[in-house]
Amino acid sequence: MRAKQGFTWPNNARLAVAVTCLLENWSGDKGPPFSVQTTALKPGTHDRAAMTWGTYGVRAGVWRLIRILDDNGVPATFCANAHSLELAPQAAEQMLRSGHEIAAHSYTQDNILAYLNADEEQAVIHRCIDIFQKITGASPKGWLSPVLASTAHTEELLTAAGFLWYGDYNHIDLPFCAKNRNGTIVAFPHTDYADHRVLRGNPRDWYEVYKDTFDYLYQNEPTAFLNVTVHCHFGGRPLMAAMVDKILKYFRGFPDVWMVRHDELAQWVRDNAIVEWTNQERFFGR
Repeated sequence: MRAKQGFTWPNNARLAVAVTCLLENWSGDKGPPFSVQTTALKPGTHDRAAMTWGTYGVRAGVWRLIRILDDNGVPATFCANAHSLELAPQAAEQMLRSGHEIAAHSYTQDNILAYLNADEEQAVIHRCIDIFQKITGASPKGWLSPVLASTAHTEELLTAAGFLWYGDYNHIDLPFCAKNRNGTIVAFPHTDYADHRVLRGNPRDWYEVYKDTFDYLYQNEPTAFLNVTVHCHFGGRPLMAAMVDKILKYFRGFPDVWMVRHDELAQWVRDNAIVEWTNQERFFGR
């Protein structure tokens, strides 16, 4: 079924694919509330295994993912906790040398906006900007909230702070220019199938889900968008990284696919004043 209204991607690309790599850390000696371990410790016990498991991203995983992306010639967006950049500034330098975008992802993974009032939220956003400027030499252009837990104020606060794009949208399929009282910011859809979905399963499931989704969109929905997401502390491990390498090689086998960073796509959306193109309009016209 051919799209009747809306837009086409540059060079008539059939599909735009954005790769999102999440570089995360938790505060203090905390770790993620999940891991590959199946046995829970007694309440109140310090879970050193979870804490150290969560630090794999900045120590090792991020470097493997950068190498795989570079080997496949794929530009990506690393959504990084600002504290992760403090812990691994050399990784940030390599991301930039390799041509990847670094976007903001709060200060730590447990620094969740949904728990904050508007003033506290604004302070977190500006703290992250300051750290990015110090470590990367520039303000971040994009923002993705930890666990997508934003507030009713987040879009306006990010717009006022000069962000180009914001990725917490769960109810759209295509990016577009979202307007609010502080101006315009590009809205990005996220993914429903990050690598954590296969924590205790077969990593090949992650590859097959993205391959099947890619094939469906490519064959049936011209001018579609696919956001592929992995975490450096899990997707950067060999068992998952093998699937990342495999899916990137599959995508690269299609000449009419636009592999694009979030900021590059967002700038194109903004420059072309792209408005929301609903599925009703895409598939059935007005």
